[in-house]
Amino acid sequence: MASDPFSHPNSSSSSFILVGVPSLEAFPTCLGILFCSSYIIALVGNGLVLLVIGLDNSLREPVHWFLGMLAVTDLVMVTSVVPKMLSVFWLNSKEIGYVACFVQMFLVHSTTAEESGVLLAMAIDRYIAICHPLRYQAILTRQTVAQIGLAIVVRALLFMVPLAGMMTDLPYCRSHVVPHSYCEHMAVAKLACVDPRPNRLYSVAGSSLIVGMDMAFIAVSYGMILKTVLGKKSCWKALRTCGCHVCTMLLYYVPGIVSIYAQQFSSGVPVHAQVLLADLYLILPAVLNPVVYSIRTKQICQAVLKMLFSRKNRAWNHSQCFFQVYA
Repeated sequence: MASDPFSHPNSSSSSFILVGVPSLEAFPTCLGILFCSSYIIALVGNGLVLLVIGLDNSLREPVHWFLGMLAVTDLVMVTSVVPKMLSVFWLNSKEIGYVACFVQMFLVHSTTAEESGVLLAMAIDRYIAICHPLRYQAILTRQTVAQIGLAIVVRALLFMVPLAGMMTDLPYCRSHVVPHSYCEHMAVAKLACVDPRPNRLYSVAGSSLIVGMDMAFIAVSYGMILKTVLGKKSCWKALRTCGCHVCTMLLYYVPGIVSIYAQQFSSGVPVHAQVLLADLYLILPAVLNPVVYSIRTKQICQAVLKMLFSRKNRAWNHSQCFFQVYA
């Protein structure tokens, strides 16, 4: 048992086996193409957002810092899951070690909590910008934004560290086959030799508290925005912006809530539906957030177009110089 990094006395293996998507094992190529294309879109979209925010000195407002936080969170979230999923689908590399499994679990569930916190921070940012525009810069200083970011990370750690400790303390003496495409904590906890209900109760309570609190504050923020802009000339612009943000939040929270409770109370939901819903919950926001939050943000959209077309023009000018020299 020296190979077991957590020295579980009742464990008979130092690794878990990821099934992928149960009942859909016959379609690994199709699933791999779907998740790989989504991963590439998420990498390009979020990477482009981070690039323009880093290079363009005009993108230094609080909203841009929050967009950067969201992009980093999305990149960590999908990168912690999709590469291993692709190795399961395409390379039939289904084994994952104890340490790798629990690290993946920690990253997945901490980044989901962080994403919810960033969405709340962005809703508050929009509330201050629209309802208190003259005080916007004074309230959301660089130091305040940094403190908000730190608070988001600390909150996620306070939720995940106890859960990670509870998971690593469980003795795993049953089958080490995880009926999932990644190390989802309840799918792993069900393999323990002891009753996993304390883990389930802590997970449900913590997730419900975080999601419920964030959604309540987000709803209040957008309610105050609507109350402020109704009847004004800027009403349509504010409604369009808020509508896009609300749609993206629904795409994040609705699959998340359904996924959480489907994993906990799974009697009537097929396993493959639970797994696909959990995968959708992690990957879809990372794909859509750069489009809805960033491309529809005028300054970032202009910065992206400026960067792309300026490089294109430089390349065109260089090619013209080349032909002129050798003509």
